Amino acid sequence: MKKALKGILISIFLGGSLTAQEVNTPATAMQWWKDAKFGMFVHWGLYSVTAGQWKGKPSKGNEHFMLYERIPVKEYAKIADDFNPVKFNADAWVKGAKEAGMKYVVFTSKHHDGYAMYDSKVSDYNIVKTTKWHRDPVKELAAACKKYGLKLGLYYSLGRDWEDPDVPTNWPEKAGRSNTWDFPNEDEKVFAKYFERKVKPQIKELLSNYGPISIIWFDTPELISKPESLELEQFIHKLQPNCIINSRIGNGLGDYLVSEQQISATKMTKPWEACITMSGKWSYNRYDKAWKSPELLIRQLVEIVCKGGNFLLNVNPDGQGALPQQSVDNLKEIGAWMKVNEEAIYGVQPWAVTNESLPVDASVGAKAVTGIVDTDNDNTVKGITPDIYFAQKNRVIYVYARSWSAGDMLIKSMGRTNSSVQTVSLLGSKEKVEWKQDSRSLSVKLPAKLPTGIPVYVFKVTI
Repeated sequence: MKKALKGILISIFLGGSLTAQEVNTPATAMQWWKDAKFGMFVHWGLYSVTAGQWKGKPSKGNEHFMLYERIPVKEYAKIADDFNPVKFNADAWVKGAKEAGMKYVVFTSKHHDGYAMYDSKVSDYNIVKTTKWHRDPVKELAAACKKYGLKLGLYYSLGRDWEDPDVPTNWPEKAGRSNTWDFPNEDEKVFAKYFERKVKPQIKELLSNYGPISIIWFDTPELISKPESLELEQFIHKLQPNCIINSRIGNGLGDYLVSEQQISATKMTKPWEACITMSGKWSYNRYDKAWKSPELLIRQLVEIVCKGGNFLLNVNPDGQGALPQQSVDNLKEIGAWMKVNEEAIYGVQPWAVTNESLPVDASVGAKAVTGIVDTDNDNTVKGITPDIYFAQKNRVIYVYARSWSAGDMLIKSMGRTNSSVQTVSLLGSKEKVEWKQDSRSLSVKLPAKLPTGIPVYVFKVTI
């Protein structure tokens, strides 16, 4: 994953225009994605085997460590000798995603190291040809997604490939993210050769051999030209017309925008997705201790949905193919919350007001602000304080009371001048909710007994 730059305004970070002429994905294909709201990102590759260590020492760059440690392709490829993921279970991964309330899975078919995590006939540099395991995880994930009714998306590193001799880069400077130790002459590199030799043939494989692929999730467009981005978009839609493409195909194309490790400061009118790590790293790292709590993750889900986005939450299986226990535990808690509150997630839209901040005092059961250790590319807020968010679906306004433990709510955005309230209920509770609306606000008395689990409560307000 490309590191997010701290301090950049989200409006710039999400920049890139979309035009009707350039986007020809059917509206029905985009609609399932807009309604789904929640998906699982999976980072898994050779870098998972080394798990943050190289030659007995902590490595730099995590899944980018081939670049940071300047490891020759031939040496890096030998990691595959130890790649035997006997604990890999596509069924368990996808079932876990479904039970967590997720509607789609995006899997890393090829990361920046150029190593294909599927049976590629284009390049022998892949998991089937170079490991003793000899299995194709994409094939197994496709079968599991079909079984559980989830959509399958595939991540593909577009503008970076450290195994290929023809991939130049220009950030943060010329050759800044290129393999210059194996291929030192940056001026001789011709992206078009790599594009024709590897990108298009591998995209064709991915879209031809595994049934319906609902998303192609490109990363790092780097130096791809506008004509090449357009050609690739048309190439994908010719193979699979209903396949959605993210904006990292480059040059302002694609069906939706991407915010990495960051949540938009305001609601967005264009389709967008926040991809965020569950822990401190995208891929498995034995030194990674920066786990987000289920409460923090649900807070993020609510904020993203109320701002019109999708939440792509990353998990990072280890070198044996097993999800870390903390991931499994978090997904179970998230799933329990989703079973109660899913109607307030799927298919909702931003309301006129996004959120209200509240005074932090004992009357609302304020929590002390807590946090986790920041990582080098995570710009999400870690503090936990009570607040209110809003979303809508038809005549229903959902009011999300985040991290609430006691006290009543005074909702200033829902006075009679804005909307006439008919009923108020609490999802997951059979208790009657007492409420009163005047011209200035809606006051809600919280039931004495609140639903158990994550303290993010959703009130269903019909207007």
